[in-house]
Amino acid sequence: MFTIGCHLSASKGYLAMAKQAVDLGGNTFQFFTRNPRGGMAKAIDPADISAFHAFCEAHGIRTILAHAPYTLNACAADARVMDFCLRTMADDLQRMEYTPGQLYNFHPGSHVQQGVETGIEKISATLNQVLFADMTTTVLLETMAGKGSEVGGTFEQLREIIDRTTLSDKLGVCLDTCHVHDGGYDIVHDLDGVLTQFDRVIGLSRLKAIHLNDSKNPCGARKDRHEKIGEGHIGLQALTRVINHPALRDLPFFLETPNELPGYAAEIALLRAQRTDD
Repeated sequence: MFTIGCHLSASKGYLAMAKQAVDLGGNTFQFFTRNPRGGMAKAIDPADISAFHAFCEAHGIRTILAHAPYTLNACAADARVMDFCLRTMADDLQRMEYTPGQLYNFHPGSHVQQGVETGIEKISATLNQVLFADMTTTVLLETMAGKGSEVGGTFEQLREIIDRTTLSDKLGVCLDTCHVHDGGYDIVHDLDGVLTQFDRVIGLSRLKAIHLNDSKNPCGARKDRHEKIGEGHIGLQALTRVINHPALRDLPFFLETPNELPGYAAEIALLRAQRTDD
């Protein structure tokens, strides 16, 4: 089954997001756990959650992806930023248990002149504080473009974070097509080679979700600027290979392209038309 959706606003609750996903032609969705710039999360309404689960059961929505706010930096130099990160992640992971067995994605962080090694140590230390043994959520490290002082711009850096995390069985990876392209992984001309490298370094069993985005910049630019599907340097043909690749096709795909809702609906329809054997 082709599992595809886009990023939706959580302001009206879980049931509203699920209904909107279906209206757009999707069968999954991504959402921010709270304002993407930070702040308090909206209280969870048990009635909304109950109706959400019933709707998902009726409409075949099996996977959703929660995204941590962009301001979360798990390797910050500033103690106040680190405190916000720890409190936010801990709260988010407790809230995720209202939707058991789902995915929680975060950008590993920016070391801000502390160095990559220190960044990796701090990210792992953060995960070691917030992960708990009986959690049902899988926490995803997102592949990054490597701009500035970002950590996670190479598969090796993600592997190091995983290796230093005690409850590493709770961790997976979300591969962002724009990010890996901008980070220098040539998914346009050598998708098989990139996936072979991912498997060697991290293991394809860790790959749990795909952010499907085109890129405004050429391969290796390290810019992280998403583009609409088929309108960037990756292109529709290469992204079609991504959604049909045997190692990827059964994963959930999430659009983060610069679109309003009608644009997302058009992209979902476009990609469904490119899907083979469905």
